[in-house]
Amino acid sequence: MNSQYVDRLSLTDRDVILTLVPEGVSVLDLGCGDCSLLRELADKRRVRGTGVDIDGRQLADGLALGFNVYQGDLDAGLADFSNRAYDYVICNQTLQVVKDPQLVLNEVLRIGRYGIVGFPNFAQWQLRRGLFFGGRAPKSPALPFEWYDTPNIRVLSIRDFFDYCRQRNIRIVEERYLIAGRWMKRHPMRMANVLSHIGLFVITLQA
Repeated sequence: MNSQYVDRLSLTDRDVILTLVPEGVSVLDLGCGDCSLLRELADKRRVRGTGVDIDGRQLADGLALGFNVYQGDLDAGLADFSNRAYDYVICNQTLQVVKDPQLVLNEVLRIGRYGIVGFPNFAQWQLRRGLFFGGRAPKSPALPFEWYDTPNIRVLSIRDFFDYCRQRNIRIVEERYLIAGRWMKRHPMRMANVLSHIGLFVITLQA
């Protein structure tokens, strides 16, 4: 298989995150839900994990699994966590649902040496086609919601994210793109902006 592809097909974004997190590191998962990702990371990568979520009912599952969990609203910031408290901070499928994504990204890079950020690409060609020809709020496999029940309140693209990182001195260390059912390790940004359903990135502040 070409080296531009991740090793296996039909992987979820969570499977890919498992390949991006080194063994034995400390991880903070923002929007952790029931902590199932942290459980996989602990089982397969032996990480030391902590979770944050706004839904206290889901956090009960993580607490039962032995993780440190905190109930909190990401839009209010994470003042309880000190600078560089974790090796990796995961913010997957979260940027598009928060009110203040700049604050959340700032906190990711303040608290962690590295951040892992994943989001649906609203510039993917099927979404463009659906809006242009259908005249309706577009949908895709990564964005299956109707306009009236979508949790997404922010619209961003791969290009938007690259521009944001460049303007704020953020280095993109790793890239992963879900294109036509395959996760690709790298792709020209312009093509990724058109083709990818989901982008996953490891980021850090420039030295």
